[in-house]
Amino acid sequence: MNKIGTKGLLLRIFTPTLVLSLSYLLLGHFCNIPHILLFCILGTFILVPMELGMIFSASKKEYGTVSLKSAFSDYVKLANWKVIIISFVFFGIAGLLSAFIAPVENHFFAGIRSSVLQSLPTGFDWTNQEWIKSFSKPMLVLTCIYYGIFNVFVGPITEELFFRGYLTSHYKTQNSFTPVLIAVLFSLYHFWLPFNNIFRILVFAPVAYVAYKKKNLYIAIFFHCLCNLFSVVSFVLAIA
Repeated sequence: MNKIGTKGLLLRIFTPTLVLSLSYLLLGHFCNIPHILLFCILGTFILVPMELGMIFSASKKEYGTVSLKSAFSDYVKLANWKVIIISFVFFGIAGLLSAFIAPVENHFFAGIRSSVLQSLPTGFDWTNQEWIKSFSKPMLVLTCIYYGIFNVFVGPITEELFFRGYLTSHYKTQNSFTPVLIAVLFSLYHFWLPFNNIFRILVFAPVAYVAYKKKNLYIAIFFHCLCNLFSVVSFVLAIA
């Protein structure tokens, strides 16, 4: 196994998100579609290929074939019902954190967030539901479908394979803090959502730690998909 140093870790994490974020920031000034749809499209063709590409490349070097094997280097099979129960327990904890921690963090960063969004076109504010509703019905349907597919399946599965699978198992320092470190960097890499890092770290770090100890990536994948499904349902109901 080719171990990754700290510099390599940072480059692998922040290069894809930097390319994505700059592309989104640039095109967001010109594209007349819901920006959340624009982001998902860019994520599909920038973030996903770059992250999967690194896994494929590592697998080719380590196993001789282009595959996802490098993301499952330390994988240990766990009964499906255990994966589901563990994921739902942490999903419940995430719900509590969203009720008690997220509002505090949102209030703390409200001023900075407002100042940043005022300097950008309206579409960059994904919470501006009235602006999103101003688009045609077919565009809204397309946005909901694409957002659902990307945010519930494509995005979280790719990220978990990359962060909790490939990066966590290949980082040169392996101890109980490793999954927590990767979880913190995972949160910080969300350049497009910079004001929820405390909430994201508190939500994902415990799951990452358990997945690391259990050596089962599916715990993190299922949990992440559940969280994003909740976000998608909330979005669809808000603009329906």
